[in-house]
Amino acid sequence: MGRLAPIVHRTPLITSTTTNKLVGKQVYFKMENQQKTGAFKFRGASFKLMQLTKNELSKGVITASAGNHAQGVAHAAAKLGAKATIFMAESTPLAKVNATRAYGAEVVLIGETFQEAYEASLRKQMQCGAVYIHPFDDYDVMAGQGTIAMEMLRQEDRMDTIIVPIGGGGLISGIAVAAKHVNRNIKIIGVQASGASAMYESYHHNKVKTLKSVSTIAEGIAVKQPGKNTLPIIRDYVDDILTVTDEEIASAIVYMLERNKTLMEGAGAAALAALFTHNKRIKSRHCGVIVSGGNMDIGTIPKIQQLAGRLNFSA
Repeated sequence: MGRLAPIVHRTPLITSTTTNKLVGKQVYFKMENQQKTGAFKFRGASFKLMQLTKNELSKGVITASAGNHAQGVAHAAAKLGAKATIFMAESTPLAKVNATRAYGAEVVLIGETFQEAYEASLRKQMQCGAVYIHPFDDYDVMAGQGTIAMEMLRQEDRMDTIIVPIGGGGLISGIAVAAKHVNRNIKIIGVQASGASAMYESYHHNKVKTLKSVSTIAEGIAVKQPGKNTLPIIRDYVDDILTVTDEEIASAIVYMLERNKTLMEGAGAAALAALFTHNKRIKSRHCGVIVSGGNMDIGTIPKIQQLAGRLNFSA
């Protein structure tokens, strides 16, 4: 944590009286949408790159990303003077592609899904010898994300539960290990989009589940299969995993915009959506919610409004 402190923002932990009244809990939002690059991914990318030797950095780094990891790696690489090559699916929001290029990375758009971009990046890595920076299935990346939990518990030591969005599982793995190192009684609850629920299925059915396709507005957590390294950690350290629909995610986005004047992307809204949707199931007095990112393509706002129109959490 000490090594990352000068590089990453210590993001705010905010409360909302309206939200507290709605759910009957003290809720603390960890605002990683205000992190450098607009998402938590900068932590893990920075920590991973800081472990590399000068020789490794000179070969450059390569990865695949749904968007936020791309910006995290690009910015971290620029700070350390390494060349970054990022593979992204052709459907990645333009705002994320442009931001990644603005941090100085070379972007390769390929494939319809993250999985296809990921496979293409692995082939390229075999050819060029750059160091691969996996978006979630890497212990150093997980450790970097775990600094979020350490910060939260220093900002509010009464927290008994933390709700965390899950794609491949790097964020929740880091948070769960770090939080339970500080307080083994703290509950860690994961959230997936119902249209991309590979980790949910794998966790609850105790066997690895790989999806043929994923469909959700939360592209940051639209992952077809759990990480090989993250799944065992999640089984050991995470207390429950829930799912939320796109309508519930959209409603959480609109709620946060209206009530707290804060923009969350789909993945960043998943934890709040779970708190509203599964509130009775979540036994907590002091509940942390990870707002993992805010890099939304503004062009999707009409779709978000349309989806949210079917639900109203604050009614």
